[in-house]
Amino acid sequence: MPKWMMEEMGNLRALMMTLKPLLVEPRRSIIKILSEGVKGTNEIYGTLKGFGFEMPRSTLYYHLSALEDAGIIEVAGYREEGGGAPEKLWKLKVRKIGIDLVTGEVFKE
Repeated sequence: MPKWMMEEMGNLRALMMTLKPLLVEPRRSIIKILSEGVKGTNEIYGTLKGFGFEMPRSTLYYHLSALEDAGIIEVAGYREEGGGAPEKLWKLKVRKIGIDLVTGEVFKE
């Protein structure tokens, strides 16, 4: 295989590795929920339940952490209510992921 083709395959593989975990549920739904603006963990959980996702909160935290680790979402702040632990507020950090057709680099905007 020519060197240029191997480089292109590597770039395509990098793009697929970035996109694959984002396209599975409930992560795709979390991204859609946050596209409407900043939401608290409880709001996200309630909306997902409304969509028919039945999961423990620990599973939601797992998916939020995975999206945060991927650089897709970030903590926008905290909401303190009722004297318990503060609730995290989440927002989208990235709205677009693509590939530069000239350089083959994967980018996030």
